[in-house]
Amino acid sequence: GNQARVENNTTVFSTSTRNFNNRLGDGAQVYLGSAELAAVCAQLGRIPSKETYLEMAAKKIDPNQQELYRYLNFDQIKAYQS
Repeated sequence: GNQARVENNTTVFSTSTRNFNNRLGDGAQVYLGSAELAAVCAQLGRIPSKETYLEMAAKKIDPNQQELYRYLNFDQIKAYQS
């Protein structure tokens, strides 16, 4: 899981599905977001501005949509067949 505690008063980005005060650390400011935003945060080492996110998404995510957002046909993957 990704529920490790962080240092007090830290700013954190998380792809978790829930958040509430002090969940990850005392005084922590936790921002929830998508996997795409997480990738941009990881590249930058910080939470981007809207403009920076849209610029990076246009360059790195949008051109690869067919590969990134392909449907997983588990019924057609041998490892998942009984």
